[in-house]
This record gives sequence, C-alpha cells and structure tokens, in this order.
Amino acid sequence: MTTLPSFMPFRALETLSRHGVSFLVMGAVAAIAQGYPLTTQELDITPAPDAHNLERLAAALDELNARLRSPSGEPVPFPIEAKLLAQAAVWTLTTDAGPLDIVFLPAGTSGYEDLRRDALELDLQGVSVLVASLADVIRSKEAANRPKDQAQLPALRQTLELVRERERQARLG
Repeated sequence: MTTLPSFMPFRALETLSRHGVSFLVMGAVAAIAQGYPLTTQELDITPAPDAHNLERLAAALDELNARLRSPSGEPVPFPIEAKLLAQAAVWTLTTDAGPLDIVFLPAGTSGYEDLRRDALELDLQGVSVLVASLADVIRSKEAANRPKDQAQLPALRQTLELVRERERQARLG
C-alpha cells in the first residue's frame, strides 16, 4: 500500500490560486478558518463550473499530481482534463499536498455562485481565498445528513453563535 502524502492544505490553496482558479473552500477547513475547534485531514473545494475555470483547475491538479482516491488506498492516475472534470459532481482525489475533494454541488446548495454570496475572503497562511460562511457549511452538512456530519453539527452551531456574538460586540464598539 502506498504511503499517503502529508496534509498540506495551504500548498494546495496556493497552487489553485496561482493558477487563477475561481473556487471557495468548503467543509471542515472553511469551518476551522472561522474558529471551529476541531481538525481535518482533507480539503474540500467548490470551483466555478465554467470551462475556462475548469482548464485552470486541470492545470493546478496536474501540478499537484492529482490521482483518484480508491477503496484500496492505492491512488489511481487519470487524465486530468477540463472536459472530464465537468462530467462528475464530485472528485475524491489524492494529491502531493494531501486529500482534496472537489464538490461542484455541495449538499443543500446550488454550487459556487450560491455559496459565493455569503463567502468570506480570508488570508490563510498568505493565500487569499474565498471561504464558505459557517452558516453555509452548516446548511450543507445538515442536507448531507451523514453520520460524520451530524456529529460535527453541535460544535459547528456553537462556533457560529460565538462568531455572531463577536460580530455583535464589534458593532457595539
């Protein structure tokens, strides 16, 4: 069995940004960037689905040596092409920067433009990226309704309340 690469989400984010990919960070990394107190070992992104963006995404994935994650744990090479990327709603990949999930339509959303409305632009270790709002992360996890998502929801809701309270306090001065 192949040893998986270390989880280096900031390397993946930097590569995507350098290639000019329009995307936003979803899932646990988005929540952690906003104060969620747990950890994760994979990066979830939602890219804009237009053809030019998928060309840039394919170039970034090629640089990251993206391969399909398989049940056996052995990464499976595949042709990284924009037209192919457009044919699936979800890509579960292994890259030289660690696990990367590309999710065009996260549960409970209509995709990039829907999530972009409330996304925050954050600096994550020197890389400026759009990050899904905590409310949208929660909305997606509620809609997915998987056991692992259900287990995370109480802490996510509590984190959202803390963020909202900080925002209220900041407005009051």
